Amino acid sequence: MPLLFDRVTIVGVGLIGGSLGLAMREKGLAGRIVGVGHRQASIDLALKMGAIDEGSLDPSAAVMGADLVVLATGIGLIMEVGRRIVPALKRDAVVTDVGSTKTDVVRALEPAMPAGVHFVGAHPIAGSEKRGVDAATAGLFRGATTVVTPTKRTDPDAARKVAELWSAVGAHVVTLSPEEHDAILARTSHLPHVAAAALVATLRPPDAGFAGTGFRDATRIASGDVNIWCDIILTNREAILSALWAFSDELAAFRRAVESNDRVKLAELLSAAKQRRDSL
Repeated sequence: MPLLFDRVTIVGVGLIGGSLGLAMREKGLAGRIVGVGHRQASIDLALKMGAIDEGSLDPSAAVMGADLVVLATGIGLIMEVGRRIVPALKRDAVVTDVGSTKTDVVRALEPAMPAGVHFVGAHPIAGSEKRGVDAATAGLFRGATTVVTPTKRTDPDAARKVAELWSAVGAHVVTLSPEEHDAILARTSHLPHVAAAALVATLRPPDAGFAGTGFRDATRIASGDVNIWCDIILTNREAILSALWAFSDELAAFRRAVESNDRVKLAELLSAAKQRRDSL
């Protein structure tokens, strides 16, 4: 596979950033990969695993000379770090991110880039409730969907390069506007996390020993990092509120069917859900 970038800097060598580094190395997509972390121990582990070629605790120093900069921190830091590195970016660099929400990030960083530097929003829909580079794997993105979110002001060549990168590491690339992305992810990712947390909150102490595989499967994502999920939810507030209202309406329909002992309506609701789930 051809070299896509001579020098790549990944700011945040955790699960996603570390996996991207491993995947890029496996496919020979980058000449040199620089990793940025907030702890030396994380950088040392990323170096040992082969996810990066060199590491730094200083994002601005690490992005100097990079052809591609990937902001792979938590959503709460992406905008802050993105603005901080602006003076150090070289002309013609491409900056992208892996954030789970896109509208706020794109609105903040696209106009902040200096002349000749291009920002392209992206979101690989991959990962787990685990975090840290020790959970990283080169195959994390194979078969996963990655959404690229260009706008009217996005440089087409930069958007193409970002799409090529994700395609090269095995992802299925889809293009959406930042707003379309956030509305869809509110329903398919962010609402499920809130629902899983609410399900866990309904348990009483004696219930724990009776929680079987169904409960564990339905609530696995509730074990995700609290701070990361607070940032995701609050940076996609309007879309998640809309999804929560729709979910509330569905719960109300089930509640009315149960309250009225309406087996026909209950079967109708369950059947509709089963058909939609089976079609996924």
